[in-house]
Amino acid sequence: MAKEQKRVIVVGGGLAGLSAAVKLAEEGVSVDLFSMVPVKRSHSVCAQGGINACNDIARQQGYSEWLHFKETALGGDFLADQPPCLEMANWAPKVIDLLDRMGVPFNRTSEGQRALRLFGGSLFKRTFYAGATTGQQLLYALDEQTRRWEAEGKIKKYEFWEFLWPVLHEGSCVGIVAQDMRTMEIKAFRGDAVVLATGGNGLVFGKSTMSVICTGGAIARAYQAGAYLGNPEMVQVHPTAIPGEDKCRLISESARGEGGRVWVPRTQGDKRPPNDIPESERWYFLEEKYPKYGNLVPRDIATREIFQVCLDGYGVGGGNMVYLDLGDITRQIGREAVLKKLEGILEIYEKFVGTDPLDEPMKIFPAIHYSMGGLWCTYTKDEKTGGLKYAAPNNFMTNIPGLYTMGEASFAYHGANRLGANSLLSCIFDGLFGGPGIKSYINDEKSVSAASTPQSAYDAIVKQEQSRCDALINSKGTENPYQLWQEMGKLMTENATVVRYNDRLQKTLEACEDWKRRYKNVRLSDTGMWTNQNLSFTRALGDMIRYAEAIIRGAMLRDESRGMHYKPDFPERDDANFLKTTLAKFDGVSDRAVIEYVPVDISLLAPEARNYGKKDSSPTKKEPVKV
Repeated sequence: MAKEQKRVIVVGGGLAGLSAAVKLAEEGVSVDLFSMVPVKRSHSVCAQGGINACNDIARQQGYSEWLHFKETALGGDFLADQPPCLEMANWAPKVIDLLDRMGVPFNRTSEGQRALRLFGGSLFKRTFYAGATTGQQLLYALDEQTRRWEAEGKIKKYEFWEFLWPVLHEGSCVGIVAQDMRTMEIKAFRGDAVVLATGGNGLVFGKSTMSVICTGGAIARAYQAGAYLGNPEMVQVHPTAIPGEDKCRLISESARGEGGRVWVPRTQGDKRPPNDIPESERWYFLEEKYPKYGNLVPRDIATREIFQVCLDGYGVGGGNMVYLDLGDITRQIGREAVLKKLEGILEIYEKFVGTDPLDEPMKIFPAIHYSMGGLWCTYTKDEKTGGLKYAAPNNFMTNIPGLYTMGEASFAYHGANRLGANSLLSCIFDGLFGGPGIKSYINDEKSVSAASTPQSAYDAIVKQEQSRCDALINSKGTENPYQLWQEMGKLMTENATVVRYNDRLQKTLEACEDWKRRYKNVRLSDTGMWTNQNLSFTRALGDMIRYAEAIIRGAMLRDESRGMHYKPDFPERDDANFLKTTLAKFDGVSDRAVIEYVPVDISLLAPEARNYGKKDSSPTKKEPVKV
């Protein structure tokens, strides 16, 4: 009898999905790869700044994999389980070597070594980069590897397909139901394991730096099907972005890593052009408040300081903007050298703002950027190393056997705040390290194979999703889904991002119940059954509302300030009560999130104070502090 062919379904065409697909193909496992867009257009392409790792050059500075792990744990305010973080840091140098062999065009020093730049949360140069388009270069390299295995028949791509629901049988995940975004056909696919690597949830907050496909819908559907969310309230606001009418556009941390300086006029309401304001009348508030780290404090700290400065009336022109100035570094190393390192983001700024950022400081403000929370997953600890046990079948598996999560869709690594340039690393590490564990599961652990699962299990979910689709198409309601989404995004951004107050969160939760009610009355503007994007968006809106509720409830109950989660009424970190992971479980009967908690593994590094050497500073201080 022929040996049964095992297949794994990978949902998500970004770095985490491609990394998993390629590694599984290398392991001899057949892969079906699903993506809503061509994989080279996945949101990973927007990552700019770099990827963290310790190599021999960093080691000469006194850096090490252990310090990388410590920075990650400290940066996440000790809310991340430590064994996965340590394993990721230990694998980081191997990840860089692998990417180099794949042809990623990392910037080089004059001696030919891979160049390193400074990045937030570290005093060491330990970030590798390819100009300011690192994500694009990594994605293209992995896409080439994917196409290689596609040509050999080990990977089959399903681009322009949308994940709708996991198929569960006897408690295990045995496939998915997805929709062709062109023909609108809804179809079931068998898989002995499923990997969700579908990115973040920026659209829950309306405008964000994420792509407009980043609804978090796939995560929310898995959550409603029984998977747990981990730390859903932990959402990162990037300190430097260009506000836009349609979305916000990222200005990478690499601008500060290369010497960019954040400042505002020392006088409130000063309307002079920035180049006319002398040094003595500029307030470099990050440098004065954090003289040790300066402009390289972690993102949560930089975001809150920028937000507070503007709230106090010191924003540019009295508004919600500060300057990000590349003038000093341009004068020091020259225009061409700066362009070589930062051309990608400089082009973005000039295109959307209309001024040359090397001639005049950029105007920036914080924007929703990343979700530290995501699907909860487990792992097996290696007691000898403190890291993870290689090829353990439960590494990166959710509470549903056979359903894995990777990349930004996962809650692992980043705790309450992600360090810049750790996301690209975590995406590739997940696939590279997790692939062998998935192979172990489908070959040795799985009790029910996809091939032997009755067809009725798949037909039931197809019928469920077809009914959901038909109900939206045939709805005669009065609610405009885009207007409802804008209202949700506005309230979520105002009350569940930089600063959080329980009374405002409560009002947002009450509004969330209203959004659920109004959603039942939505009406599509397009009822055709060919490439109906209105249907796709409106369906995701219902899932975003449930994701938003989990974020709100998690934030309300966490009465402390930790990382990006900041409550002025509870300004201190409370390890006694909240050094624990939030678990959000969906109750289908009441249609609400139920919040529980599990311990955080802090077995490797005890929590410590996290202030990055903060000092008192006032805008009336006359002389700026140089770092």
